[in-house]
Amino acid sequence: MPFFSISGSDFVEMFVGVGASRVRDLFADAKKNAPCIVFIDEIDAVARKRGTGMGGGHDEREQTLNQLLVEMDGFGVNEGIIVLAATNRVDILDPAILRPGRFDRKITVSPPDVGGREDILKVHAKNKPLAEDVDLKQIAQTTAGFTGADLENLLNEAAIVAARADRKFIIAEDVKRSFIKVGIGSEKHSRIVSDKEKKITAYHEAGHAILFHVLPDVGPVYTVSIIPTGVSAGGYTMPLPEKDEMYLTKGKMKQDIMVSLGGRIAEEIIFDDITTGASSDIKKATGAARRMVTRYGMSSTIGTVNYEEDSDEVFIGRDFAHTKSYSEKKSGEIDEEVKKIIDECYAEAKRLILENKDVLHRCASLLLEKERITREEFENLFKVTGDLSNVGIGLI
Repeated sequence: MPFFSISGSDFVEMFVGVGASRVRDLFADAKKNAPCIVFIDEIDAVARKRGTGMGGGHDEREQTLNQLLVEMDGFGVNEGIIVLAATNRVDILDPAILRPGRFDRKITVSPPDVGGREDILKVHAKNKPLAEDVDLKQIAQTTAGFTGADLENLLNEAAIVAARADRKFIIAEDVKRSFIKVGIGSEKHSRIVSDKEKKITAYHEAGHAILFHVLPDVGPVYTVSIIPTGVSAGGYTMPLPEKDEMYLTKGKMKQDIMVSLGGRIAEEIIFDDITTGASSDIKKATGAARRMVTRYGMSSTIGTVNYEEDSDEVFIGRDFAHTKSYSEKKSGEIDEEVKKIIDECYAEAKRLILENKDVLHRCASLLLEKERITREEFENLFKVTGDLSNVGIGLI
């Protein structure tokens, strides 16, 4: 069957009428070759909601969309033409194009489950020589949330690591290193870090890692490192998602907030001072707490009412005079409830870290010695007896 493919942006031109003309030409070719399939990629470039610009409604994009609507289901008959389209912004498409008769079905492509991930890994591993210790099933189990593109990138990065080591096949260690690079970013071994900053980072990451370990719904720890990554990250603590989760519980969200605050708490306990290193953690924790209150109705004070502002809207014209759908008083109550959740999580996380203060010192000490530790090495720290509460305390 003939297959016509075109990008949504190919229709849009500076000159008025060109886009509509291209739509007519496309469907004229399709009618001559019917039955056939027409595929429009990134259709949001041409099919956005109408009447959302700051100017008048006589817009080139709107004319193109109107022509597309007519061709798909107007007075004419388009028998034998199947139209498919793809977008990752279905929320901004014009309702007229989504009605039955035009696009009858919406097919959501979600991230694959564990079986799907294993099948995708087999596809991308076809032309890559793998050592016997590379277990695709185990990789699939430890990559919850990865999309097909992420999995392809994972194996490509592993192949690059193997090539740099002048090896003709990929070993399990290559996959582990690429897993860190894809999940966190490249480690910057060349960056010079002072002993003081190394020690602060070691305790910061140890604080995160302890909470990942002791809280039941967020762990376990995959790797803890004080090797810098990215622009400002002095280290990282990488968890290992072992199962696919469809829903978030209130308890799980609170535990995520506690883990985010663990680094700041460890700094406060050990050095009696705090750094700017926890800024992204605080932002993440605050965002989660606000979603709990405004989106998920997880606050007994605010109740099960949605107060979230529609942050996905990108249309200036419609939102130009946009006002909140709730009062300033309610806005203040939301802020108070968000702070209350953060404060409760902070207090509980601090209690747990103080209970495991000896592990905090042991973990920081091991990180300063090795720079990166594995899950097994970290979990062994909880089996060691003896108190190291006097090791490394104090400002450097």
